[in-house]
Amino acid sequence: MDSEFDSHTVELMRANERNWDARTPIHAASRFYGADGTIPAEWWFAPFEWDDLGALPGRDLVHLQCHLGTETIAFARRGARAVGLDFSGQAVEHARRIAEHHGVDVDYVRSDVYDAVTALGANRFDIVYIAKGSLCYLPDLDRWAAVVAELLRPGGLAYIVEFHPVLTSLGPKPAPDRQELLLRNDYLAGRGAVEHNSVHTYTDGPALPVDAAPVYEWAHGLGEVVTALIEAGLTITRLRETELLPWPRFERMVRDEDSGWWRLPPADARIPLLYAVAATKAGVP
Repeated sequence: MDSEFDSHTVELMRANERNWDARTPIHAASRFYGADGTIPAEWWFAPFEWDDLGALPGRDLVHLQCHLGTETIAFARRGARAVGLDFSGQAVEHARRIAEHHGVDVDYVRSDVYDAVTALGANRFDIVYIAKGSLCYLPDLDRWAAVVAELLRPGGLAYIVEFHPVLTSLGPKPAPDRQELLLRNDYLAGRGAVEHNSVHTYTDGPALPVDAAPVYEWAHGLGEVVTALIEAGLTITRLRETELLPWPRFERMVRDEDSGWWRLPPADARIPLLYAVAATKAGVP
């Protein structure tokens, strides 16, 4: 991976690895993830994901940037031969422990996503799954899409479920009676990495070590994601946008009665908070 990026970008990516190594034990013990079983693994999936993915028994699936492997466990329980890959050694270690605790057979591999083809060897997959909160840590989507395409078998499916760029562009502005949602961050790529420096992660739990607090994110518009997949030789078969999130990102969000997820209240504008892209590789499975 180091040879593909300039030294400054490599430095930022290494800082992200340190950050995720530090936050992983906090996440593994958090109520937010409920990795001990208090939150079912299926909770993290929008209802439409299972329809888009189709039947899983007997299919080979790799979950890139899997973190604690929460979704990976759900795939294995539904019959897939599941592999999880993450650049954090702590994440892989905890994911293995969590899978063992739940009695689920999952193979976890430590690797940067850009090195996934080498790390996974000759293995090729029917499904490559990329879950929420992954793409912002990737400085180059064209290289990422090429890796995804290489990992797929002919006829295979790449499935990306990600926070919508509209969501990541919004920043709440405190007001006397409510939080006004304003566009405060980039929707489109092009201005490089943005540094976030907070000693607390997005879950409950203790603070991060100060030297591991900095983390860097890259903006990726929806058009950039779709174009990268197309230029990697994949065919887009579905693009979904939804106003639902699995947790209340903003204080005034309310429960959705049908899914149990969270949405902005009816008085607010309906805006996309999550999207999903399905793309296939040419050929016969």
